[in-house]
Amino acid sequence: MKDLERSIAQLQAHLVDAPLSSPSVSSVPVAWHIEHALMVIQKITASVARSDPGDYRRRFHWARALLFTWGRMPRGRGKAPDAVRPAPAGTPDWTSLFDGARSAVRLLETVHPDRFFVHPALGVLNRKDTFTLLDIHSRHHLAIIRDILASHRQDPAIPHRAGKFPDPARENQVTT
Repeated sequence: MKDLERSIAQLQAHLVDAPLSSPSVSSVPVAWHIEHALMVIQKITASVARSDPGDYRRRFHWARALLFTWGRMPRGRGKAPDAVRPAPAGTPDWTSLFDGARSAVRLLETVHPDRFFVHPALGVLNRKDTFTLLDIHSRHHLAIIRDILASHRQDPAIPHRAGKFPDPARENQVTT
């Protein structure tokens, strides 16, 4: 729970980097990753809240076991469903998205432990497993964001946000 809240705070800290992109890392900009991660938290939590805990049946699922053991998502393996793909045009209402994600986390903390979400690749996830998945998913997109930012530091041809990264040419200058 706290890990997911920390991830949301980190996503929010990257809003200043929203317009940045790096085609060598991802075909979409930082803003897309932030919006997608927040949409996933809200949509999955809504699905969990609508579920009937009486219908929950735990079953072993090898992909879930592997993902949760590894604690990381492989890149380029999955495609986001349309319901959690940000619109290509327009500026999202960031305040609403972040408030909605934080509300979703608070809601998820209060629902019955056997409320669940059916993931197409991981099977049935109860509340605890849902928190784990959302945390892994958010960290996955934070890692992509960090790699986009790193590519901006490494390639002088890619413009970056002024002041975000030190100018290597001025690194050894002494100011008086």
